[in-house]
Amino acid sequence: MQLNLQDIPRVKTITKEDFITHYFKPQKPVVIEHCIEDWPAYSKWSLDYIKTIAGDKTVPLYDDRPVDYKDGFNQAHAEMKMSDYVDLLQRKPTRYRIFLWNILKEVPQLQKDFKFPDFGLRLMKKLPMLFFGGRDSYTFMHYDIDLANIFHFHFEGQKQCILFDQDQTKYLYKVPHALITREDIDFANPDLKKWPALKKAKGWTCELNHGEVLYMPEGYWHYMRYITPGFSMSLRAIARNPKNLSKAIYNLLIMRNFDNVMRRLKGQKWIDWKNKKAIANTNRFN
Repeated sequence: MQLNLQDIPRVKTITKEDFITHYFKPQKPVVIEHCIEDWPAYSKWSLDYIKTIAGDKTVPLYDDRPVDYKDGFNQAHAEMKMSDYVDLLQRKPTRYRIFLWNILKEVPQLQKDFKFPDFGLRLMKKLPMLFFGGRDSYTFMHYDIDLANIFHFHFEGQKQCILFDQDQTKYLYKVPHALITREDIDFANPDLKKWPALKKAKGWTCELNHGEVLYMPEGYWHYMRYITPGFSMSLRAIARNPKNLSKAIYNLLIMRNFDNVMRRLKGQKWIDWKNKKAIANTNRFN
């Protein structure tokens, strides 16, 4: 038995009005297949191009090891020159990923290769972020700290995406005081005997190809797995729903700091308690 996932709708192109009416207002995901073909990035951006233009940059790397109490919030697990990292991606599978890499800050000339499309939402101009991964590397199921509307533009290769709305949280074994589910759940092939509440969760899935754009509504849970080596860029628009906006402010100002304090005070016991609580909370509602 597999997860209850429906295919994310796909459109070739979309007008601003249709996007707002059919996807933003009802908060439904969509893949736009032909949105960025007029960008220089559409034909230029590849792993080899990134290696050429940013090969000398030192980049932070993350893998899929469980959270450790010694790790700070989003603390990197390793560093590497971008040229060496691209060589690694192309040579063999690796768990190392790059996420939240600010291209404006690191390689300003890359901004000449893309535009901020008009979807009817005000995109945050200072926060275009790049994400890289090797074959079969993945992110834990999580949602973003600011619960933003996200437009995820994919370059090179294929990527599997699984999404859940916030209203499915009660089935997902969410870790308290965190933005993730239990890290030992393999959302690509979950053990539904071990995690039975997942049977009730209703989500979305797609495979992203080069040049396609995935819209993820506010606060959507997302799991990303690189089928082949590749990279993506996310553009964001602030949450409009007052509930999501207040939750984002709480996460940024209180939750993140509280969790860091508890890690320092209680160490691994805090992490272990949170993981046990994720199961207890989910079982209580199911």
